[in-house]
Amino acid sequence: MDLLLKNVRVNDDAGLVNIAIKGGKIEKVSASVIDEPANKTIDGDGHVLIPGLVESHIHLDKALISSRVHNQSGTLKEAIAVTAKAKPTFTKEDIYQRAKKALEMEIAHGVTSMRTHAEFSPDTGFDGFKTILRLKEEYKDMIDIQVVAFPQDGIFKLPGMTEMMDEAMQMGADVVGGIPYVDPDPKQHIDFIFDLAKKYGKDIDFHQDFFDDADNITVDYIAQKTIDEGMQGRVSVGHETALAALPPEGLKPIIELMHEAKINVMSLPETDLHLGGRTDTYNVRRCVTPIRKLRDGGVNVSLSTNNIRNPFTPFGNGDIMQVGFLAVPVAHLGGLQDLPTVLTMLTYNPAKALRLKNYGLKVGDNADMVLLDSTKVSDAVIDIPDRLYVIKNGEITVKTEKKVTVYRGISEKITN
Repeated sequence: MDLLLKNVRVNDDAGLVNIAIKGGKIEKVSASVIDEPANKTIDGDGHVLIPGLVESHIHLDKALISSRVHNQSGTLKEAIAVTAKAKPTFTKEDIYQRAKKALEMEIAHGVTSMRTHAEFSPDTGFDGFKTILRLKEEYKDMIDIQVVAFPQDGIFKLPGMTEMMDEAMQMGADVVGGIPYVDPDPKQHIDFIFDLAKKYGKDIDFHQDFFDDADNITVDYIAQKTIDEGMQGRVSVGHETALAALPPEGLKPIIELMHEAKINVMSLPETDLHLGGRTDTYNVRRCVTPIRKLRDGGVNVSLSTNNIRNPFTPFGNGDIMQVGFLAVPVAHLGGLQDLPTVLTMLTYNPAKALRLKNYGLKVGDNADMVLLDSTKVSDAVIDIPDRLYVIKNGEITVKTEKKVTVYRGISEKITN
């Protein structure tokens, strides 16, 4: 065996197991001792092992610009405006160094698969988009990256953008991205995205219904079109905050339609809490998509980062576990039956949305996994634990060593 993990916990209702890895795949999972020799052995000592964390919605090309671009009002409108003003000043090297740093932050925190949106426009060209494609190749041994062709500033209101969207697909984009609410006719935008996706046989990922109010929702149009085009399970929507403004009788049929269309929802609570409700003068809304209701309606819901330290989200350190922790109080997910579903929203649910193959901890699955400094799976999110080991394709990519000593009074050591 290439690697043997001993005494790890994958389930709170069962004992510890041993996992043998060979050729980048899980070869054996056993509660009994695995006798085969291994090139390297890790004793998990009862710690929790999970499949690799999946970052399903992030913008590497816009990361880490808070020190130079400011959003004084904290609104989405200003975030878009000040970022658009700054983008022409971004050089290839600047984008590369910032995106690389953000990517390494994510890798260090246990992310082994990612979907990142990459922008281009007639004003800025393809520099940022090409940079993200370059990083995808450079870091392929540490993380699998899907690159979304993302028209942040619209398609039909900018000359040449329809051609640029097509060119981005030819250059190697993995997913067709859209943002209907920034174009004059959202349905025209949506129709174009579906046509382009069909042309290249790609999945779709929309920034969708990013409003505090529910007056201009088009996710129902997307869901019906997904069904009509036979693309169930291949369409994702990020943000989707406007659904939270619907009364139950208005929300229920939309959730049912989304479930039928197998729409994937990426909730982005850090950004949406920060930008949402800015015009509310009292009883300020959370402006986060109704995670519990979507989950209970059978919709595949993931939690993701969106941005790291820019006008849209002026904080963050690349730790998606903190996003999960935040979602617990925000979405009322702290109940005994609710809490275990949060870890799933960081692992299996986004893996399903990204249609990752051989994902998990079963024999034959890819050996992408994280050993956490937790001893209960149910506590894995609320502990926000250190990632003791991160393993990608059976190879150790990250190892954390930490020593903390606690003293009572001046000299009595009580914890090490």
